Amino acid sequence: MNEHFERLLARVESLMGRIEAVLPQPLTAPDWSSSIAYRYRKRSSGHGALEPVRNIGNMSLNDLKEIDDQKEKIQRNTEQFVAGKPANNVLLTGSRGTGKSSLIKACLNAYSARGLRLIEVDKADLTDLPDIVDVVSGLPEKFIVFCDDLSFEEGEPGYKALKSILDGSIAAATPNVLIYATSNRRHLLPEYMTENLTYTHSEDGEVHPGEVVEEKISLSERFGLWVSFYPFSQDEYLTIVTQWLSSFGVPETAMAAARAESLVWALERGSRSGRVAYQFARDYAGRDAVEAPAIKPVADYRVRNPSEKSQDY
Repeated sequence: MNEHFERLLARVESLMGRIEAVLPQPLTAPDWSSSIAYRYRKRSSGHGALEPVRNIGNMSLNDLKEIDDQKEKIQRNTEQFVAGKPANNVLLTGSRGTGKSSLIKACLNAYSARGLRLIEVDKADLTDLPDIVDVVSGLPEKFIVFCDDLSFEEGEPGYKALKSILDGSIAAATPNVLIYATSNRRHLLPEYMTENLTYTHSEDGEVHPGEVVEEKISLSERFGLWVSFYPFSQDEYLTIVTQWLSSFGVPETAMAAARAESLVWALERGSRSGRVAYQFARDYAGRDAVEAPAIKPVADYRVRNPSEKSQDY
């Protein structure tokens, strides 16, 4: 009888172990000394984990041209945050390829030595934001939760989760966490012509948006700082091209011809953006006709003594 009971107990324990393996597990803290940036990844099993980013692009604030006003706003807000002063969640919106994401990465490199860290979270995983915030709350470092190319369709669950974290949850805001998001949409949700019919007008001409419009505006309004980016003029585009060509070591003697080619490159892509300028410079510097130096290295953020100042930063 005892032998039968023991076999049954062993089978039950084995079954419980299999069930526990597929159940969602509490989010655990990674080794915070392994990197300055992390990605939140959710596996098919439902388990989420913060994974260190081993190689981080060595983007600096000086690399970003023709967005001085936007750079000043983001840098000032990030400086306040790192210094422990009040700072705002940030929504960066506007034309594609104008430096929205690059500006956030450059701020990370500029302030990582002072304790700034970044966690990239995909839109689909925003429902897990409360768990991520709980893991980092109380740590001495400052964390930017980075949501790139953020936009929602009607009814997506991440929309409500983000609204609650930004402003509206019963829990107080965590002082060492800010959300920086980039989007091509100002209000993060699709807008339709029929929604204009929900606007009402008072006798004195005052405009009152309808409930549908109010709902779409409410999320973007919870970001304390809005920073808008605009398409570059031809002169601004050429300035950015020159800067990237110089960073890749293209000699001055080749600059004039390169700038002319860069205009054709932009015309073929239908855009004069910073991204297009960077892609052209990589292509031009890599051709056999140009003696291109090694491409700008990426910073290597490996495990190190936290008190040690690294030249990578």
